[in-house]
Amino acid sequence: MNDNNSQGKILPPQTEDELMLRCQRLAGKTLGILAAELGVMVPDNLLRHKGWVGNLLELYLGADAGNKAEPDFVGLGIEMKTLPLNALGQPKESTYVCTVSMNQSGELSWQDSWIRRKLAHVLWVPVEADVNIPIAERYVGNAWIWQPNEEQDAILKRDWEELMDRIVLGEQSEITAKEGEYLQIRPKAANSKVLVNGISSSGTNEKINPKGFYLRAVFTRQLLEQV
Repeated sequence: MNDNNSQGKILPPQTEDELMLRCQRLAGKTLGILAAELGVMVPDNLLRHKGWVGNLLELYLGADAGNKAEPDFVGLGIEMKTLPLNALGQPKESTYVCTVSMNQSGELSWQDSWIRRKLAHVLWVPVEADVNIPIAERYVGNAWIWQPNEEQDAILKRDWEELMDRIVLGEQSEITAKEGEYLQIRPKAANSKVLVNGISSSGTNEKINPKGFYLRAVFTRQLLEQV
């Protein structure tokens, strides 16, 4: 790769075309090869390293958001999402988008929401995730850029509004992963002992498990089929 600065760090891509050129270099390589190119150790398993694959790909592609509340490629306004695939080449699980604020007043609109900004312009990178394949031997597929069309945006908006209404009404603890057509809310914490502040239906503070917005696998499967 020739995208490094003097310290060896990969610079962020300046254009969408440059980003896609880097993605073309990714396609057909294994995670082990990418890790070797970057001097990164491959973990034995992902149970304690859940974000390792995404971090590796961000490093290779030059994502520059870090921990800032910005899309992964700040200058391009593009968010990167890995898409783990099972042995049949289908999305293995739902895709995490962002955390859910449990203290919403109901004033925020879909148009101005952080989740819509995250989903406005997405780089999808499919990666083998069959547990029978060693991590280092898992291949990266052909990435693509996605922006929601009117129908997709309308359904995502409807799901978000219905779920946020539940939160505003203090029904956070009652929300299940079965709600929402494309978008769902699921627990985000590593275990049930992790708690955050929320608002009950009576308006009082209560401790609940932190939750996140996820895209259902049925939705990401549709995106994959349209590529």
